[in-house]
Amino acid sequence: MVFFPVIRHSDADAVFAYCKGHPVTAGQFLHDVSQLAALLPDSQYILNLCSDRYRFAVGFCAALLRQQISLLPPNHTPELIGQLENRYPDLYCLTDASVNHPTLKTVFYPQSLGVGRRSFPAPVISAAQTAALVFTSGSTGQPAPHRKSWGSVVKSALAEFNRLGLNAYPGMAIVGTVPPQHMYGLESTVLMFMQGGQAFSAERPFYPADIRAALEALPRPRGLVTTPVHLRALLAELEETPPVDFLLCATAPLSPQLAVEAEKRFAAPLYEIYGCTEAGQVATRRPVKTPEWRVFQDLALRQDDKGVWVGGGHVEAETLLSDVIELRDQETFLLHGRTADLVNIAGKRTSLANLNYHLNSIEGVRDGVFVMPEDESETVTRLMAFVVAPELTSDSLMSALRLRIDAAFLPRPLYFVESLPRNTTGKLTRDALNKLIGAL
Repeated sequence: MVFFPVIRHSDADAVFAYCKGHPVTAGQFLHDVSQLAALLPDSQYILNLCSDRYRFAVGFCAALLRQQISLLPPNHTPELIGQLENRYPDLYCLTDASVNHPTLKTVFYPQSLGVGRRSFPAPVISAAQTAALVFTSGSTGQPAPHRKSWGSVVKSALAEFNRLGLNAYPGMAIVGTVPPQHMYGLESTVLMFMQGGQAFSAERPFYPADIRAALEALPRPRGLVTTPVHLRALLAELEETPPVDFLLCATAPLSPQLAVEAEKRFAAPLYEIYGCTEAGQVATRRPVKTPEWRVFQDLALRQDDKGVWVGGGHVEAETLLSDVIELRDQETFLLHGRTADLVNIAGKRTSLANLNYHLNSIEGVRDGVFVMPEDESETVTRLMAFVVAPELTSDSLMSALRLRIDAAFLPRPLYFVESLPRNTTGKLTRDALNKLIGAL
């Protein structure tokens, strides 16, 4: 039987996290994990709603020690939480804030777990143990659960750490703008640094000023793990950005212009992660250098009439990818958008991802999205688009689009809005878009 440690820090005095600017050692973390594990109720499933990244990590590892499975849904709405309660009857919630789920058994994270220093080595967990059930985002339907073993998430974290070359930055600490409950947040702001022996900031800043402050509070080397939405908002402000050593972005396509601007302003290389909830991380690229994605070591891609499959490495069951992928060779590919986003109008084909890329590349557009209406009663399908561009007019925006996309795909109608209903990871679910359309 194979076992993996919960963390791989060199010794008990190594910095594990920064909480409100203060370093927390790996020894203190292991102490907190053992103390919290003793306080958790006997149950099979835990809903870890801790917004503080350090407390989330303590809760996640405490659950592992108790052989409990962490449920990681895409949102925490009362409706979805109610569905989880019905499906997992002994589910309980761990939180560090007030909750609005009165029927769900709740454990509040203690104000203090005491000061301690657990001796090394760190406890080990069976690779076969189920660590989490991670749910899809619901961007194309209802969220669906996918099992993640401890072995698979550890292998994924180590593969990412090695691919990104983070061993060149001893003592690295990062700020993450994505929640740890999301697959990207779990892998790239928690597990990668637990398994890489580095540190993360407990805070999850949202506004540009808060992101800058969180970065400035960390020593060098330091990095930022974020999304295109957060990055665009951050670079839209004229304030000087703190220099970093590493940038990572995911959850949505990143335009080349934004990637170039980010590397220039932060004076650091920017990498993108491609993956999905079902398979986890699959590939990386540095967009200012190449449009091609390169798969992680030990992963293999194959193509058949259904599409492109990925398997091997940390992907325990071969998975069909829900994207239009053009294989270049056994290691590299081009990404053309989600299969469900393909658009065919008047015999011409494109993808919503491609249209969104061109829309968001127009100067003055702060955010925008194309939508295919679900009502297909019309003889001719018409796309619609929502855009945040307070300094542009409809005529100027449409003129810019005509230079970039075929006239068959021009949005009719085009709506100007103050903001788009993105979730905490910057995604737009179909349900959110439907509510936006219904409110017009």
